[in-house]
Amino acid sequence: MKIILASNNQGKLLELRAMFAPLGFELITQGELGIPEAAEPFHTFVENALAKARHAAQLSGLPAVADDAGLCVDAFGGLPGVDTAYYATQFGYEKGDSNNVRALLEQMATVENRRAALVSTLVAVRSANDPEPLIAVGRVVGQITREPVGSNGFGFDPVMFIPEFGQTFAQLPIEVKNANSHRGRAAQAMVALMRERWLQTT
Repeated sequence: MKIILASNNQGKLLELRAMFAPLGFELITQGELGIPEAAEPFHTFVENALAKARHAAQLSGLPAVADDAGLCVDAFGGLPGVDTAYYATQFGYEKGDSNNVRALLEQMATVENRRAALVSTLVAVRSANDPEPLIAVGRVVGQITREPVGSNGFGFDPVMFIPEFGQTFAQLPIEVKNANSHRGRAAQAMVALMRERWLQTT
């Protein structure tokens, strides 16, 4: 079965494609079908993910899954949250992972409370009007480092120190990171939901 990923982010595609492979699903990006990105006007991950999934399903006629993820910093009251991808632009930088990291470290230069969570919310729909979307949330709590460490991963991985591993996400082998990341945890929960709700036959 083909499922549309309502994103053109190659990092997300690689992570989620590996997670969904055991289900026999073929994950393709909306960009491969010429589907434009959906508006994301909401303030919560779940609302934005649902809007993106319904948009992709509507324009493709196929089931769709969408991820809305971000960094929630305790010292900033949970921000940047849903605006994580554009975080750097608030401070005069161009949009991009490296600039996001630079802006975050600058804003936290004098902040002692380094606690933060990476959050991923996955929403899957069978059709644009699916009354029972599947929703899975993954969350990992860590500490923001004072400088980037490691070269694996993307986004805030180089500055997200995970105490249980004693390393940043960017220092971990990709397979370990994928299994324990916020998106990895959300994907594991989503795979379980899809098995139960979409693949069970009576």
